[in-house]
Amino acid sequence: MTTKNDDPQVSVTPVLRRVLRPLVRLMLARGLTFPFVAELLKGLFVEVADEHFRLDGDRQTVTRVSLLTGVHRKDVKRLRSNPESSRESFPENISLGAQLIAAWNADAKFLDDEGRPRPLPRFSGAEGEPSFDMLVRSVSTDIHPRAVLDEWLRLGVAAIDDQNRVRLKAEVFVPEKGFEEKMFYFGHNLHDHSAASVHNVLGEQPPLLERCVHFSGVSPDDIERIAQAAEKHGMQALRGVNNRANQLFADQSNSADPPMRMTFGVYLYYEPELSAEESTPNATA
Repeated sequence: MTTKNDDPQVSVTPVLRRVLRPLVRLMLARGLTFPFVAELLKGLFVEVADEHFRLDGDRQTVTRVSLLTGVHRKDVKRLRSNPESSRESFPENISLGAQLIAAWNADAKFLDDEGRPRPLPRFSGAEGEPSFDMLVRSVSTDIHPRAVLDEWLRLGVAAIDDQNRVRLKAEVFVPEKGFEEKMFYFGHNLHDHSAASVHNVLGEQPPLLERCVHFSGVSPDDIERIAQAAEKHGMQALRGVNNRANQLFADQSNSADPPMRMTFGVYLYYEPELSAEESTPNATA
């Protein structure tokens, strides 16, 4: 017997409305209409049903996918014949940039006394002196350091200081400019955060780290102080995980197991508080 609490329209729909609201804002801001998004969702329903809801690992029949998703059989056939790849591919400048910033945050010769990325002269002076050229060539010898620097200056990832040194403006690769680059990380981060949450909500094992602290009734002045603390401690956590991952990656031996990918993130969001009836109590979750 289905109870009110088991009804997905009662338990899931309000949550989906809240989760989707910022995405709808983005869609409207970029000119995506409802018919376009509806067709996109139709394809995703078929794709996810095919991938995650197979019986005994067998390929789904058109009829079963239609039954699971509510998508008409003719649309299931059409969408299956022209699937969109869901595999994440890194744009070349994102892939190289992420590797460079990981190295800049992990390699001791590129760090200051407090363990933060130090400003680097563009070229080495004395033999072995750390420089931006050395950093780039430590990751790739296929791309000229000047090309990387020009792109980073364009995106706002780096700046040239008054001593003609290259200074990292973002300790994680989040360009100030370049919409395609921002959208890549938007999709990457939001997908992995949502996937971790869904994994836990569905009771899949082992549970994944997905925690936050949230408060209501906070003054604007206190929000500013909390934001500063979040920036400081969040970047410390990111640097620590980045350093550990780089150590393990450098030390890893050949393994017969398939490789894995991972994401570890920290975020902060704030907005004007809702009414008392709608607000969320203070908590750690």
